[in-house]
Amino acid sequence: MPPITNDWAQELKPEYKKEYYRKLFNFVGNEYATREIFPPADDIFNAFHLTPLAKVKCVIIGQDPYHNTGQAHGLSFSVKPGIEIPPSLMNIYKELQDDLGCRIPNNGYLVKWAEQGVLMLNAVLTVRAHQANSHQGMGWEQFTDACIEILNRQDKPIVFILWGSYAQKKAAMLNNPKHLILQSSHPSPLSAYRGFFGSRPFSRTNDFLQAHGVAPIDWQIEDI
Repeated sequence: MPPITNDWAQELKPEYKKEYYRKLFNFVGNEYATREIFPPADDIFNAFHLTPLAKVKCVIIGQDPYHNTGQAHGLSFSVKPGIEIPPSLMNIYKELQDDLGCRIPNNGYLVKWAEQGVLMLNAVLTVRAHQANSHQGMGWEQFTDACIEILNRQDKPIVFILWGSYAQKKAAMLNNPKHLILQSSHPSPLSAYRGFFGSRPFSRTNDFLQAHGVAPIDWQIEDI
């Protein structure tokens, strides 16, 4: 795991000294040494590398990484170039098209969002190949909850997009009146028609940011 070296590092330093993180670090190291684990080890902290704390405008919380070969690269909902767009992300693109008129691109590579200040954070940052949720309960949740608490303390407007019941549980941690919390059902095909479609999270995010003097996010992902 390459260390986080930007402004997240100082804020997260207390976590590295805790017993849970020592156990997590050893567990993850052993998993990579003995099994096929996603994302590649160098990509585990990509959400933090690509979106420094000072740049965060918006947070999109996922559950755990994609578990099929070549998909996960450390950003929630995003897949590497050349990989088929997963169903949940395709529904995100459909809502984005209805909301802001964005074209549906030919890829699911969301680095452009991350580089503009969208922290694409999974609650669990690693997974065994082809075994969904296999690293749940090993300590990642405590680490990413600490990240959410750090974000909650920021003295600036941040939009938290919580899709589905798992992400919505994080709302209890968010009590800073400067922030905006947007909640809806998950974009999964199983639930997208129960409130995700028509929720307009992208325009609502930009309206909130602009109302607070923050540059909006260009949500259009270009073709590759």
